[in-house]
Order: sequence, then structure tokens, then C-alpha cells
Amino acid sequence: MAATKVRGLVAALNSTGSFKYKVNLSFMEFLRISYTIFTGKLVVAHEHQRAYVESLFAKARRLPWPKHSPLHGAEEQVLPVSLISGAQARELEPDLSPNITAALWSPETGIVDSHSFMESLERDILESEGGELVFSTRVVRVDPYKSEETSSLSSEEGWVVQTVTENAEQGDSLLARTLINASGLAANLIPNSLLPEASRIPMFFGRGSYAAYSGPGISHINRLIYPCPETGPNKHAFQSLGTHLTLDLQGKVRFGPDLEWISPPSQADASEYDFNEENTEFWRQHLKPSDSRLEEMHRAVTEYLPGVSFEGFRPDYVGIRPKLVFGRGLMVSLMGIESPGLTSSLAIAEHVVDDVIELEHIHISQ
Repeated sequence: MAATKVRGLVAALNSTGSFKYKVNLSFMEFLRISYTIFTGKLVVAHEHQRAYVESLFAKARRLPWPKHSPLHGAEEQVLPVSLISGAQARELEPDLSPNITAALWSPETGIVDSHSFMESLERDILESEGGELVFSTRVVRVDPYKSEETSSLSSEEGWVVQTVTENAEQGDSLLARTLINASGLAANLIPNSLLPEASRIPMFFGRGSYAAYSGPGISHINRLIYPCPETGPNKHAFQSLGTHLTLDLQGKVRFGPDLEWISPPSQADASEYDFNEENTEFWRQHLKPSDSRLEEMHRAVTEYLPGVSFEGFRPDYVGIRPKLVFGRGLMVSLMGIESPGLTSSLAIAEHVVDDVIELEHIHISQ
């Protein structure tokens, strides 16, 4: 069974006031009662990083409840966290480095059974009125549609979507008043097929590797442990939250992800890549784990867990993160949604329906 971390804490606090913050917190509320094992999480800091965890703590205390949050008590904290000393952190996790001088403790962070969560969404769709799942089907063309009939109201607009299932010789077409494009790492190719070259939306990809670990230095680990991201002169500080320790549903330890930028498969300029359908899944070739990143990952981990040995690291799995909503009929494209995209998915859907589509339909009706 796969586990996905509820990463919303640090991601939300690093993006306070943003859409990312709002959907993180909304979905974290849902996860309090569904598919979650609460492990707790420490964000650990060396002395020169103390200001970072102190700022996270201050932000957490100021957080307002997002718009779509469930009912809550007036005094209930959005994110129950505390700022603790290095000694207190080592009481929770004795394997931590003696050089850790402060930590942010989040007792309600945990891991999510992502397979069970996805299966529940599948059941919800199949059991809903008019719900249907279509597998092995790709979108091959999207064209704007406008009804030739006119009235005192605005004419009907939408999208003609052409699809092909598996290796069928003929495809299918459907007419959609509202089109939601949530096609993952290739999400920008659909709007880019409709946009002039100067307006096309670029997508950048970060490869994140995880390493499984078995060996010394983690004998007492029971919680997720995050280092502070690099700050100071590093201009790319918050592109990655650092190589952290996570647990799977069986309690086994993994470290990751790191961050490695990957390039499109040719020397074509960005505008050609972001339009060419042949490049849709070039990133799949980068999903095979290798040991090329292990030395760097080990070096990063020993900054907060000095007892781990390099020999205990082995390649485990790799993921790709999109780095960046594009909203005739209405098309909403969801692009650049990296972690914690899975654990924010229902909150994103709620925002799209309630705050984008419904408002657009009200505007049209008026």
C-alpha cells in the first residue's frame, strides 16, 4: 500500500495567503478523519536556521481559516504547532543531531493511504448520477465551439473535445460547456494548442528521487522529520523543502525527494516544446531510479541524522514535479500542481466548482 505525506504544513506556511495555502488547509481538514495515520512531524533547525522555524511558527499562529473549511470553534487553531528546543526535539527523536537547536513540532501531520483515497474517489464517481470513468483514452484535439443560434441572451459557447481510446481507428467527440483540464504534467499542451506562440505557457520539470533506508541511526524514529530548506545566498531556496525523512504505512523509512531539473528531449526552443504533442510524456524516461543521487542525499541527511550510513541507502522510486490556472466557454486548466497536489485535490476541485465555474455561470446568466 502506498503512502503519501500530508505535506501541507510547510508548503502552506511558505505560501501564506496564496491559493496553495488555502487548498492545503482545506484538504488537511478532510484528512483528519480519512485515510490518515498521524505520525507527527518535526521541522528541525540548526542555530543559523532558527529564524526560519520561528517565522513558520509565527505564520501558523496567524493563519485564518480558509473559505471552505468545515465548522470549527472560535478558538481552534488552524495548525496546532509548537516551537520547541533542540533538547525537546531529541526527547521525541533521540537520533537527531546534537547540533539541532530548535524545531517546529506539528502533532497532527501524518501519512495518507493514497491508494485507498483514490479508490474512494473512483467509487464516488461510479456511484454518482451520470458519473463515468473512461480509461486508456487520450484527448487528441480541442476546438472552441459557438452556437450559430442567437437570442436575447448570450449565445452558447463551449468546447468540442475529440478523444481516442486505446488503438481504436475512430475516436469520439463530445461537447462541453465547461472543460476542466487536469491532465497532469502535459496540462499546458491543451491551452498551448489554442494560444498564439507568444502566449503559450511553459512548463518546467523537477525530478525528485527517493531512497529507501535500512541501517543504523534511525532506531528510534517514529515521526516525519524535515530539515530547513537552504536559505541565505541560495536563490532557489524554496524550490525544494529538502531531503526529508518519511515513513510508509508499514513504518519503513525513506529519504527524499531531492531536486534535479530535467530538460526536454531536444534542443528545440521552449515554444516548440510547449506546443509539440510528441513531447507529452518525455519525462517517463526519467522515472527509473538510480544510485547517482545517493551520495548527495546521504550528505544532506547526515546534517540532521548523523548516525545514518551511506551503505544503508538504496534507490527506491522517482517522481516528477511540474514547476509553474488558465482560465471561451470556460476552460480551467490546472497546471504546475506539484506536491501536495494529491492531498489538496478535493479542495482544488471545490475551488474550481464553487469559486470559478459557478461564478462564471452566474455572470453569464446575468
